[in-house]
Amino acid sequence: MPARKALIAVTSATATLFNGKERTGLFISEALHPYRALVAAGFEVDLASETGSYTADWLSQQPDFLHGEDLAIWNDLDSEFRQKLDHMRPAAEILADSAAEYGLFYASAGHAALIDYPTARALQQIAEQVWAAGGVVASVCHGPAIFADLRDRATGTPIIQGRRITGFTTEAEETMGIMAELRGLGAEMVEELAQRLGAKYERSAGIWDDFHVVDGRLVTGQNPASATSTALAAIEVFDKQ
Repeated sequence: MPARKALIAVTSATATLFNGKERTGLFISEALHPYRALVAAGFEVDLASETGSYTADWLSQQPDFLHGEDLAIWNDLDSEFRQKLDHMRPAAEILADSAAEYGLFYASAGHAALIDYPTARALQQIAEQVWAAGGVVASVCHGPAIFADLRDRATGTPIIQGRRITGFTTEAEETMGIMAELRGLGAEMVEELAQRLGAKYERSAGIWDDFHVVDGRLVTGQNPASATSTALAAIEVFDKQ
């Protein structure tokens, strides 16, 4: 059985959105919520980005998304979560010495993930190793961007090929009024990626509903509201291995 140790992937990219007024990066709750769920389930949890750095997404720091205990943890620079996030290692370092230790990989997101995840080869190779060893691979919101070049080492095919996944809807991008800016960044939408790689994209009726999909050892969530349920589902799959 894979080790009870998890890696949460974090985007290292950043860009301006909302007519250039606000900055995207890591959507905080999409890393914090799985972190809390995994720790509560007895996992040892690390965080890593491709470069070892991150930028906090502006929208994710607004009261609708960050409040209560989550806000207290975020504001406490000495909290375990902030210490691990603020001092995380570049993924290549983990790949070189400890990638085999992880039994669960969880790609957190933020719109910035659409920028760096498709070519984040060190993070992808860690996920490939977890998958090859029989572990669980999960993502939330824009996290499926990591699947752009993430392959099943046994077959050489994309791990999402022929599988069911979810992620942030194109409808939500349009509702937020940022599609033109995302296109300007060269971003591929989650639904488009799924179609291109031969996956079946599923979604809830509402763009902000808590919704996730489990297909074997692949677990994906639709949006920020789904970060915890996706992690809990990934833990359940892991425990059944």
